[in-house]
Amino acid sequence: MIFEIPGRLPGLNDIVAAAKEHFGSYAKMKERYTTEIAWLAKKLPSYEKVALVITWYEPDHRRDPDNIMAGQKFILDGLVQAGVLPGDSQKYIQGITHRFKVDKLNPRVEVEILDIKENPEWNNEQEIWD
Repeated sequence: MIFEIPGRLPGLNDIVAAAKEHFGSYAKMKERYTTEIAWLAKKLPSYEKVALVITWYEPDHRRDPDNIMAGQKFILDGLVQAGVLPGDSQKYIQGITHRFKVDKLNPRVEVEILDIKENPEWNNEQEIWD
């Protein structure tokens, strides 16, 4: 199952700047993006245990991967808020793979949810790669 989040999510630098500015600034940012993602994910089925492949489509190469992927916090919390996942601990998320691509005209985030129950070979020590 793949779902799309249009646009870019805040990166680590944005999150740190908001937290330094005022706690309320970060809280508003987190609430906004978590709620938006939960709304986008509300029609997805629920899962017990998953692996995720997150593909980040940026408009250019400017942001570093470690800065970009900080937005996964909003994604995981949004999936929990929408009821797609029962939680965002290791009990429910087997692993997360990140990919980084450029799409100048359509920046977005694609989240692929891989159901461990349907694919038990991905469980435990297995790595998920193409």
